[in-house]
Amino acid sequence: MEVIEKWEEGLRMLPEGEAKRQKYILVERYLDEGRGACYLRNPQCAEIAQNALFHFAGQRYDLHAWCVMPNHVHTLFTPHTGWAWSEIAGSWRSFTAKQCNRALGRAGRFWQRDPFDRYIRDQEHFDKTLRYIENNPVKAKLCDKPEDWPWSSAYWRKKKGEESG
Repeated sequence: MEVIEKWEEGLRMLPEGEAKRQKYILVERYLDEGRGACYLRNPQCAEIAQNALFHFAGQRYDLHAWCVMPNHVHTLFTPHTGWAWSEIAGSWRSFTAKQCNRALGRAGRFWQRDPFDRYIRDQEHFDKTLRYIENNPVKAKLCDKPEDWPWSSAYWRKKKGEESG
């Protein structure tokens, strides 16, 4: 049985909202500890994932922030009219799974079954989410500053600023 399924089993007795909150906390801790399959630790796979985010940015969605971690990816984006969140994320997941599996010489499921998603409520929530995403590699002790992580919007924002400055 998968780790998440074990957690869900243990959380079944809690009210639905509390169970969902506790599951989120457990998953976040697990990922930040660098546990599970860390296929994206491979720089080639991290690059594949990041480039997939760039591919339709500006056409199908506005990409505000992202961070490719060793075992998961965070994105903050706004779908354009006519594009559903699920279509966009499904496209990323399908493409990157095939390409990364090929790069790693493996087959099988690459991503966990259910992505974690949430709607942004207001500007304060947007700003907090952006900071959380960009600070994730620092929190996981992968770098000292957000802009040091090469597979993140913080890095690209700094790089763009240096090129234009």
